[in-house]
Amino acid sequence: MIMERNAVNPVTWSAELGFNQGELVTGASRTLYCSGQTAMNADGKPEHDGDLAGQLGLSLDNLEAVLGEAGMTLANLVRLNVYTTDVDLLFQHYGILAGRLGAAGVAPATTMLGVTRLAIPGQLVELEGTAVA
Repeated sequence: MIMERNAVNPVTWSAELGFNQGELVTGASRTLYCSGQTAMNADGKPEHDGDLAGQLGLSLDNLEAVLGEAGMTLANLVRLNVYTTDVDLLFQHYGILAGRLGAAGVAPATTMLGVTRLAIPGQLVELEGTAVA
């Protein structure tokens, strides 16, 4: 069976912002639940202290690495949770995320949450995704 995904948007404003209200997936044979990815290097050391743009880019790289290890890409994302310690600052750099998702041709159902802090001190953003293939 071939996997199909259909956007579910009872309103149109979310699509204009680059995300769907829902993603209906049928025929999927594999689902990957990704742990939150932050701006950690391959040695487990935090990178880009105080630089949300740098952290967002590396967090996306790390999410793509997890997807890639499972034979998937950003195009397979159907759900993305974005946690940040500074929502206003994240909005200033949201184009980084929107650009990468747009280039992958995907607009996953997305939730953004402002949190007091993340698990690793100094981290400003964390990405958690669900992908299907």
